[in-house]
Amino acid sequence: MSGACGRVLVVDDNKVIRQLIRVNLELEGFEVVTAADGVECLDLVHQVCPDVITLDVVMPRLDGLQTATRLRSDPRTRHLPVAVISACTPYEVDSGVAAGVDAFLAKPFEPSELVRLVRQLMDREDPPSVDGRHGAGRAESAAG
Repeated sequence: MSGACGRVLVVDDNKVIRQLIRVNLELEGFEVVTAADGVECLDLVHQVCPDVITLDVVMPRLDGLQTATRLRSDPRTRHLPVAVISACTPYEVDSGVAAGVDAFLAKPFEPSELVRLVRQLMDREDPPSVDGRHGAGRAESAAG
């Protein structure tokens, strides 16, 4: 697979959910890499260089909110779009916003909603330029 549509790192401790997300995104042309928890995500993120990361919240070892916080604190990953795919309780949303999460998708979700969300995050992936405006299209992304 060429990854022409972009690469997504899907992080969820539930294997069935990981496969569901993977299949739906691959059918739309995305390249998908999966991780079972936040620790694995942080181990993989620099090798995989994803365009978007999706995180479950409740996971062993390192939950999605802690993972998002760590991604935002690392200059090499702070620009990556991050979406939480979870129950999306008010606590998760408030804590996710504080952790720098870009978008939320409540489980259970429609596959079309997942694809639309990932596409929206890809479209706005480029970090703002020096003057604060986003580049047109997919310009060079910031190198870490």
